[in-house]
Amino acid sequence: MVDPLHSRAGELDAADPLAPFRERFVFADDLLYLDGNSLGRLPVATRERLRRAVEVEWGTGLIRSWDSWIDLAREAGDTLATGVLDASPGEVIVTDSTSVNLYKLASAALDARPGRRVIVVEDDNFPTDRYVLEGLAKARGLELRTVAVHIDHGVQVEDLTGVLDSDVALVCLSHVAYRSGARADMPAITEAVHQVGALMLWDLCHAAGAVPTPLHVSGADLAVGCTYKYLNAGPGAPAYVYVKADLQTSITQPIWGWFGQRDQFAMGPDYEPAAGIQQFMVGSPQIFGLMAVIEGARITAEAGIEAIAAKGAALTTYAIELFDEWIAPHGWALATPREAKQRGAHVTVHHPAAWQVTQALKDAGVIPDFRTPDRLRIGFAPLYTRFEDVHEGFTRLRTIIESGSWQGYSTARSRIT
Repeated sequence: MVDPLHSRAGELDAADPLAPFRERFVFADDLLYLDGNSLGRLPVATRERLRRAVEVEWGTGLIRSWDSWIDLAREAGDTLATGVLDASPGEVIVTDSTSVNLYKLASAALDARPGRRVIVVEDDNFPTDRYVLEGLAKARGLELRTVAVHIDHGVQVEDLTGVLDSDVALVCLSHVAYRSGARADMPAITEAVHQVGALMLWDLCHAAGAVPTPLHVSGADLAVGCTYKYLNAGPGAPAYVYVKADLQTSITQPIWGWFGQRDQFAMGPDYEPAAGIQQFMVGSPQIFGLMAVIEGARITAEAGIEAIAAKGAALTTYAIELFDEWIAPHGWALATPREAKQRGAHVTVHHPAAWQVTQALKDAGVIPDFRTPDRLRIGFAPLYTRFEDVHEGFTRLRTIIESGSWQGYSTARSRIT
C-alpha cells in the first residue's frame, strides 16, 4: 500500500533547491540526525580549512601566521553581518561565548541608561540569559522584571503591556524560543521597547541561520548569538555580538582587554577603546573557531537565508502533518506554533513519557533531544535535512509509541538531555 505522506516526502526532496548543499557536509554515519538546532554537522570545507590551519598555519607558520589571523574576528563578523544577519559590515564581531557577550552588551546598555532601574526578561528565556541578567541586577541593585509568557507560544508584544515604563533600561528576549521554537515579532517588540526609551537586546541563538533576523528592519540596538547550531561552526565555537552602528560611539563594554585596545601592540599603560565594533573584543581570539565560523557562514550565505527559512518552514509543516496523523492520537500534544511565520526550524512535542521516548529514539538511530518539562525537541537543519529523514524519523517514533518499547527505559535523567 502506497503511503501518500511518504510519496510526498520524495516529491518535496526532488523539488528542493537546497538539496545539493547536503553534499557539503560530513556524513560518517547512518544516523537520522534531527538535532541540528543544538549542534550542526561538520561542513566538508571546515574540515579541510582546519586541517590546513593545523598542519600548515600552526605547524609550520607558527607565530608568523598571526599576520593572517589577526583580523579573523572582524572577517567572521562581516561574513555573518552581510550573509546571515540583517546587518552591515562593522556591526558584528565574533568573540567569546554567548554568555560573556550577553554580559558585555547588557552591562554597556545599563551604563547607557543611567538612572533607570529595571531590566526586563521573559520567564522562559534561555537560562544563561536569565542568570546573567539576574547577576547584573543583583550586583547593581536593580530590579529584574520577569515577564510571564506562554511556554509554547513564546513572548508576544502584548505580554509587555504594563511592564514597559520609563524606569526600564534594557529588555532582553530570544528571537526564537529554545524550548518550543516560537518566533517573536522582532519589529513590533523592538518598537514597543523604544517607545519607552529603553534599549533592546536580542538573543539570536536559535534563529540565526534558520530564519531571517531583521535587525536593521526592526531597529534593534544589540544582539548576541552562537555559531554552533544552524551555522555549523562546531562545539564551543565562538559567539558574536551585534551593535547598531550609531550606538557604537555611545556605549562602552565593561571587560577591557588588549584586543579591544585602540593601539594594541603599543602595550600602553592605559586602556583606550578601539573604534567601532572592535572594542567588544577582549582577549586573544579562538583562531580555529573563527575559521569554522567563516566557513559555516559562507555556506549559509551562499544558500541564502530566505531559501533556508522557506525550507525550514516546509520541513516543520511536514513534521506537524506527520505528528497530527500518527502521534497526536496517542495523547501527545504539539508545543510549537502551527503558523509557519511564528516558529523557527524545530518542532517540540510533549508527553509525560517524553524522556523515555527520547532515549528509545536514540537507540533506534534517531537523534533528537529532550527539554523540560516533558518535551521532545526535533530540529531540522535545512541545509542537510531531507523530507525523507523527517518521514523516517516520525515512522520510528510512531513505532516506539505504538509498541510501548519506551516503557523499558528508565525515567531517571542523565546530566545531558
